[in-house]
Amino acid sequence: MNDRTLANLPKADLHLHLEGAMRPGTLADLASTYAEPKPQVGCYRSFDAFQHCYRAVVKLIRTRSDMRRLVREVVEDAAASGAVWIEPHFNPTTYAPALGSAEDVLDLVLDTGTAAGRPIGVGFGLTLGASRNRDPRDAAVLARLAADYAGRGVVAFGLTGDEAATPPGAFSEAFTIARDAGLIIAPHAGELMGGPSIRSTLDTLSPDRIAHGIRAVEKPALMEQLATDRITLDVCLTSNRVLGVVNHMEEHPLPRLLKSGVPCSLGSDDPLLLNTSVLTEYQIARTQLSMTDQQLAAMASTSIQSSGAPTDFIAQTLTGIEAWMKRDASDASGVETPSSPCPEFPHDSGWSL
Repeated sequence: MNDRTLANLPKADLHLHLEGAMRPGTLADLASTYAEPKPQVGCYRSFDAFQHCYRAVVKLIRTRSDMRRLVREVVEDAAASGAVWIEPHFNPTTYAPALGSAEDVLDLVLDTGTAAGRPIGVGFGLTLGASRNRDPRDAAVLARLAADYAGRGVVAFGLTGDEAATPPGAFSEAFTIARDAGLIIAPHAGELMGGPSIRSTLDTLSPDRIAHGIRAVEKPALMEQLATDRITLDVCLTSNRVLGVVNHMEEHPLPRLLKSGVPCSLGSDDPLLLNTSVLTEYQIARTQLSMTDQQLAAMASTSIQSSGAPTDFIAQTLTGIEAWMKRDASDASGVETPSSPCPEFPHDSGWSL
């Protein structure tokens, strides 16, 4: 009997996009309700196609009831993966004024997430994510909203979208507002673009965490800085493979990053669009990257220590991780890993490491 199953490993999912974690059944229901074509999730010929699919999912959330259902199910699915804390990336201004003011939407999501998580042991915080595809002045407005909700459920401030759209320095004002409010700074960088994107992000935004960031492996000096400054990379294995950042999972640089001392967590990114979960990400790390249980437990520890969870919650989770390591590990490696949803992705996009 194996008691050290990965579903029993307490973990945080810090790299999770709220709408991208919608259940397939909910997507089908909403498309039917609103007589809209169901977005075709799975294979993407480009990052633009991926973003287009994401936006189509967002457009199917049209009522406060739709939003409550989404949030409740995301929390329930996190619990099924053994996640005890999640920090979905979310932008409430996307739904204003259709669902109320941005504050109304934010209150709705926070109240629903907290209430859904309480009885099943999942803590809920939010990362408000500005978009590189919008005016940086919009990011400053969002940062002020995030600052107003610091200590009230918003724990981090991020930056999403195409890295090539706008350089990170354009968002310095927004991140200064967020940092001054005590929020975790967690922008995306180093996914489709390489070392210069990470360097610019480090120099202009002073992040605490970086969503993705795996192309730091191309520059030893970057890895050294990430390790020295203890900047966590919130890594998403399936996302990197499906979107062509790596050609084959066995080539993923996660082991090299960890060996260099870079703190890393594992996240699910967009479970709906990528056919994954945070549990699946840990399973892939164990079976396809041959990572030991000690390494997996260390990443779980990093995930909760890098989170915006309360101090006592973090301590309790770390105790749970230690207890997991003490369990019987017989047959621990015999975990089935779901197949990737897009085995024929064309790796000629120029994104590969």
